[in-house]
Amino acid sequence: VAVAAAGGAAAAAAPVEEKTEFDVVLTEAGAQKINVIKEVRAITGLGLKEAKDLVEAAPKPVKEAVSKADADKFKAQLEAAGAKV
Repeated sequence: VAVAAAGGAAAAAAPVEEKTEFDVVLTEAGAQKINVIKEVRAITGLGLKEAKDLVEAAPKPVKEAVSKADADKFKAQLEAAGAKV
């Protein structure tokens, strides 16, 4: 996990090689926080309290080291709920 976090920071600084793993990071919950919490629970499998804590502590990673397709899907779900990703 530490490698994925370090790789994400390095790739953001100098995107030379094509990334195969992506992190989905919630930057802001927006006005529809309840809907965002529901989506975070659906994506992560977290309990209500854990999902609420994650949303309120934004910016936080929701999912780490996922494929581009999954990252795009999760991003779309969170943005549809009103979050900024």
